[in-house]
Amino acid sequence: MTTPETKRDEDAVRRYVESLGLVMSQIGMQRMSARVFAALMTTDSGQLTAAELAEQLSVSPAAISGAVRYLDQIGLVTKVREPGERRDHYRLYDDLWYATFLKRDRFLIMWRDAATEGIDALGEDTPAGKRLAEMRDFLAFMLVEVNNLYDRWHELRKNRD
Repeated sequence: MTTPETKRDEDAVRRYVESLGLVMSQIGMQRMSARVFAALMTTDSGQLTAAELAEQLSVSPAAISGAVRYLDQIGLVTKVREPGERRDHYRLYDDLWYATFLKRDRFLIMWRDAATEGIDALGEDTPAGKRLAEMRDFLAFMLVEVNNLYDRWHELRKNRD
């Protein structure tokens, strides 16, 4: 919640939402999803309703619906309903970066397992089988390293807090 001591320049915030949204879309996120993510990141509560997002971004509710569906699928937001309210709120995860990358961890496991399946089908000694073995080995390496990074991140946060 914004208090008088933390009053913000709303024009500067709007410009920053668009700037962050542009950066996120330049690195591969869908444009509307990037704007919605940026809007949520810049709210003190970390959550808004679809109507609030649509109003803030000057877009249709349908555009918000598709954007939050995508953000939910990639693990950046979750849908919550506040007690006594009929409208859904879209909220950033409390441990956003950990939750997001944890979901990516599952994708890496699936990708590694698919590579292993391909090696079995193609033969490990074929050129295609060797490429898949390289992919499998890289993904297995990344899984170990990502888990080490998670541990280090939690330790850093614990010491910082």
